[in-house]
Amino acid sequence: MSNSADSPRTESSPDRRGGFRPVRVLTVAVFALAGLIFFTSFNTAKGTNIRTDTSLLKLSDLIQERSHKNGELDDSNAALRHDVESLAEGDDGSTEAEDAKAAALEKSAGTQKLKGEAVTVTLNDAPPDATAKLPGYPEPQPDYLVIHQQDLQAVVNALWQGGAKGIKVMDQRLISTSAVRCVGNTLILQGRVYSPPYKITAVGDPEKLQKALADAPAIQNYMVYVNVYGLGWKVTEDGTVTLPGYSGTVDLHYAKPVE
Repeated sequence: MSNSADSPRTESSPDRRGGFRPVRVLTVAVFALAGLIFFTSFNTAKGTNIRTDTSLLKLSDLIQERSHKNGELDDSNAALRHDVESLAEGDDGSTEAEDAKAAALEKSAGTQKLKGEAVTVTLNDAPPDATAKLPGYPEPQPDYLVIHQQDLQAVVNALWQGGAKGIKVMDQRLISTSAVRCVGNTLILQGRVYSPPYKITAVGDPEKLQKALADAPAIQNYMVYVNVYGLGWKVTEDGTVTLPGYSGTVDLHYAKPVE
């Protein structure tokens, strides 16, 4: 604040004369603008607290609810499919050879249960406070500490390469049209949402499956992050397990025949 001696006020100044005062006009304008902001906030909030992330929580709840609903629909669809197949087996006019061929196709398509020796791979995010464990590596960026879509795809592809007869991701069987997709740090698979840790189970020769995992370049790259930043990686032999059959729709919505 300046000293009065440095900026003297005379009797002829506008303030002393009681004439036009810009400060008063500015003050009125500020209060008017504040009132407009308060009214806009009230109208937007509609009685809710707009400073919270309640809307995001509601969206998350909606996603989880839809995921749960999709799971229930899958179970219902599987039960109805079983009923239809049972009725069709009663008298469908087909020969034994045709029935055997259809059963083989269903098995290959992944719509039937599959029993055999299995290997399970578990992937998990690193601890949020992880630091570089080995010298010469930079401190981790947030992307270094979470499982990405390509990590899951690398495991699935390696297991197929290793001769897997069937693969289950979390609690769902994969088929030829299945897409393993991640949004943020969540997995979206056939209309359902999952959070880490992610479990991938494959039925096949355990030795060949594990060799395929070890030989895959993408997984070798992933193992660097496991060793340096603590991403989760675990491979177990499960003995004999039974994979569920795919219970979702098998209709093709986007494929077109080759002309």
